[in-house]
Amino acid sequence: MSALESTSAVLLVALILAVPLGRYMARVYAGESFFVTRWLGPVERGLYRLCGIPPDDEMDWKRYAFALIVFSLLSTTFLYALLLVQQGLPLNPEHLPDLSAALSFNTAASFLTATDWQAYAGESTMSYLSQMLGLGAQMFLAPAEGLAIALMIIRGLVGVRTGTLGNFWVDMTRSMLYILLPLSILFALVLIAQGVPQTLSPYAHAHLIAAFRHDHREITHQTIALGPVASQEAIKMLGNNGGGFFNVSSAHPFENPTAFTNFLQMVAMILIPAAVVIMFGHMVRDRRQGALIMGVMLALFLPLALVSQHFELLGNPALHRLTITAANHAADAGGGNMVGVEDRFGVANSALFGSLATATSTGTGNSAFDSFMPISGLVNLFFMQLGEIVFGGVGTGLATILAFLIFAVFLGGLMIGRTPEYLGKKIESFEITMASLAILVMPLLVLVGTAVAVSLAAGRAGTFNPGPQGFSEILYAFTSASSNNGSAFAGLNADTGFYNTALGLCILVGRYGSYLPLMAMAASLARKPRVPQSPGTLATHGLLFGTLVIGVILLVGALNFFPALALGPIVEQLTPA
Repeated sequence: MSALESTSAVLLVALILAVPLGRYMARVYAGESFFVTRWLGPVERGLYRLCGIPPDDEMDWKRYAFALIVFSLLSTTFLYALLLVQQGLPLNPEHLPDLSAALSFNTAASFLTATDWQAYAGESTMSYLSQMLGLGAQMFLAPAEGLAIALMIIRGLVGVRTGTLGNFWVDMTRSMLYILLPLSILFALVLIAQGVPQTLSPYAHAHLIAAFRHDHREITHQTIALGPVASQEAIKMLGNNGGGFFNVSSAHPFENPTAFTNFLQMVAMILIPAAVVIMFGHMVRDRRQGALIMGVMLALFLPLALVSQHFELLGNPALHRLTITAANHAADAGGGNMVGVEDRFGVANSALFGSLATATSTGTGNSAFDSFMPISGLVNLFFMQLGEIVFGGVGTGLATILAFLIFAVFLGGLMIGRTPEYLGKKIESFEITMASLAILVMPLLVLVGTAVAVSLAAGRAGTFNPGPQGFSEILYAFTSASSNNGSAFAGLNADTGFYNTALGLCILVGRYGSYLPLMAMAASLARKPRVPQSPGTLATHGLLFGTLVIGVILLVGALNFFPALALGPIVEQLTPA
């Protein structure tokens, strides 16, 4: 199977599943009555009564945003406190110690925002209680918040002369009850059937067949980490979280045991983001809009993913100069750049997995991204630097690409000499200001953070590799944190006071600094009347407009980051080994 065939198979299966799921999600959020709501409706209403939530209480954008921020603050404070005192809590059979204050802050901020940046090894750091009640619970809450953000923006586009944009608590409840929990349960059962552990038993201990010496000690036993892995792995992939139960994440055989689970995990990464796009088309009553967004995402993803696979399959040119042939052009065979690659999956599937993890906000990996060829590392970087718009995170991916769409509508309106309109709403100075803020927050954090890190001894001390590779490791870390992705070049030691604090702040500002302006923009659009289309209205569903959107996305990404990329992966690729 070629790289194109394997990539197409993943995308095809994901899109086939996303179409009915997107329609289902639109019906759930519209409050329609159908067979699922007849089963789960009593549970939903019972939760409202238990929590004292009036489900018909519509919120304006400020109340909605306030509820989101307060809920986020409370949940991250709980996680922070849990990590600080985990040693004295139950479900800690390995008696793992408390986390430091800096690492607890970084981890709490990371899982709050679905970034799931991990400056620790899960199996030697987190108790079962911290994994389940702390990290696992937040893995459900974070994507539910992302869906709430997307719903608010969609209602702003659909609403006419209204000041309300839904109820945050209702949106969170429906996201959890009808979408995230059922899908995660089904996926977890499949993973268990494939061999992923789901247990609260202590770690297993095995006698080695042959002892060996390490640090002047004879090693005769091996500790095999176990735990409730399947339940966390399911929401990790479906919720675009990416936080691995084990240090090597989806390269570990207990997280990703077979080629079938590897395929399913790649599908799971884009399933809900793709379904949200389908849901958008249904909710705005114009499926062409959803089709255009999906086309833009695929047009950006497919060629870049194939470039990454191509360079990995070519192998390392340093070996070629030694007359060692490592190239292989078959996606399901050995060969290529095998450094840091799991043999079970091969080079092409590892590169594809990395492209999907960075195009979405999942950030997990089944191989070592730091060992990728420089161009493949650049592809992963560029996917994140585009601004989480190629599928992106659950809900947040749609929200971000809508900001680029608004910007493209504004440019298109200027070119044809008319007031810009999108879905019948006039796009004026306030909307452009908010969209611009949302687009520029992430690049500002990445570039300033990287500049500070390479200027300070504390920042440079974390790199294990000199020259362009070390610069790429720092640039990658700030890109991953600021775009809420969570993947990493493993050559950077991020468990330091400097990186825990700096990256934690980038994670928080990257999340809320980007989406609060979009929520204000949605409120402004909701208050506007709908303008009837005329012969001069710019069509926002055709090939011409889709090309304009792609141009805007690439222009912003290229202009912001090309100088930094030239100092890192580009110069490394061009430098003889």
